Amino acid sequence: MSLTGTPFLYTLIVLSVVAVALPLLLWSRLRGHRALRAVARLLMLLFAQGTAVALVFVMVNNANNLYDNWSDLLGTKSHVAQAADLGPNGTGDIALERLPKVRQTFKEASGPSMRAAGGVRVTQLKGRVSGVNAEVYVWLPPQYDQPAYRHHRFPVVEVLPGYPGSAKAWFGALHAHEQLLPLMRSGQVAPFILVAPRTTLLPGVDTGCANIAGTVNADSWLSVDVPKMVMDNFRAEPAPKGWAVAGYSAGAHCATKLAVAHPDRYRASVSLSGYNDPIGERNSLAAETPALRAANNPYVLLKKAPTPPAVALYLSGQPRDGYEAALALRQAAKAPTTVHVVYIPRSAGGHTMALWRPQVVPAFRWLTEEMGRHHVGKRGSTPRAPSNDDSTHAALASGTASREGAGRKP
Repeated sequence: MSLTGTPFLYTLIVLSVVAVALPLLLWSRLRGHRALRAVARLLMLLFAQGTAVALVFVMVNNANNLYDNWSDLLGTKSHVAQAADLGPNGTGDIALERLPKVRQTFKEASGPSMRAAGGVRVTQLKGRVSGVNAEVYVWLPPQYDQPAYRHHRFPVVEVLPGYPGSAKAWFGALHAHEQLLPLMRSGQVAPFILVAPRTTLLPGVDTGCANIAGTVNADSWLSVDVPKMVMDNFRAEPAPKGWAVAGYSAGAHCATKLAVAHPDRYRASVSLSGYNDPIGERNSLAAETPALRAANNPYVLLKKAPTPPAVALYLSGQPRDGYEAALALRQAAKAPTTVHVVYIPRSAGGHTMALWRPQVVPAFRWLTEEMGRHHVGKRGSTPRAPSNDDSTHAALASGTASREGAGRKP
């Protein structure tokens, strides 16, 4: 029975009702030795507590897309077939342009919201460079199958979840495709292809989107194998001009790091409540040694880059939850790198899906403008995003708050 499936949820609901009913009906009717009655009553209480905890966990998991299946929850499956040393460029000197095209088989994705807004499709991808074997979800914009755009190539955004997190999260918990569909139809947001690859590749740990020889090549999976698959199977714009990467929490760290480290693969990135030092996620493999931390810290990468990368960074955060990291990146950035910081007030809520969900549209409006995309099917242009010379408040339902008192540590 699927961890996130409706049958399992309904089963837990029924069991929870039964668990409450049993003590009410049998508590005073139990017969036998006093010790046996005590044991029976204790078992009923444990059954009631266990089913209640399980039901709450499943509801929270379904709402936040934390664990996609039992193997993710129990940490019993690895998606890494091999992890060769791929060198500093993450390709192992493989001539990517010479790799033959591989046509993937896609099917309809299952789960909450997966069939909304035209539906999400999924494929199992064997990474020819990274050695990763995992699923990748793809959503196509409304214009993709229209005859007028049969020769049009579309920009792409890779969307990454936090840790723990399911690749479905941007579609399930954040409803990104449902929010963006009407805006793409009206031309207010560019018709991006959304690509959601699995990021939990090893049981019980966050890869930190890092390449670690002998352990995992998560960077190459996300920045080489997944883009190659998309280019082979869809009418996607070439990198870097047509590619961006977005994420929240640990996925936000990855998005910024990938863009800064690979300006030849990405033009822009979106970070929602991210961090710079991989140690921000205590289970990150990229935080295990000082060398790994430095190699996967976008602040360090910007400071040490011999040539500033030509990338645009969108960074939103609250005090002590992404805001200071964003300011540090803005301070370290030099042209042509641009950094747009969005201040989120503490009153907007905490580190949850409820905080990130209303940020999807503003972030994609920024991507539309920053990546030079014009309206599709409608004249006019998207209103220009606020200048990146200063932080701006996000338009959240909770309103705005003063930046006074917000930490400004680098």
